Amino acid sequence: MAAFDTTRTTYGTASFASRAVAFVSDLALNVQAWNDARVTRNALTDLTDRELADIGLSRGEIDGVARSNLIR
Repeated sequence: MAAFDTTRTTYGTASFASRAVAFVSDLALNVQAWNDARVTRNALTDLTDRELADIGLSRGEIDGVARSNLIR
C-alpha cells in the first residue's frame, strides 16, 4: 500500500520564510543590544571619577562594561 505525506510544506517556501523571520529577529536584537550599550555608556560617562571609583571602575573600562553581556 502506498502512502502520500501531505503534511509538509512546499520546499523552499518555509525555509525562506523562517530565514526572513530570523533575519528580522536578529536585526531587532542587535538594535536592542546597541541601544542598551549606548544607554549604559552614557550613564557611566556622566558619573564623576569619584563615583566610578566607588563602583570599582575607571574611565577606561566604560566601553568594556557597556559592551559586556554580564550585566544584562
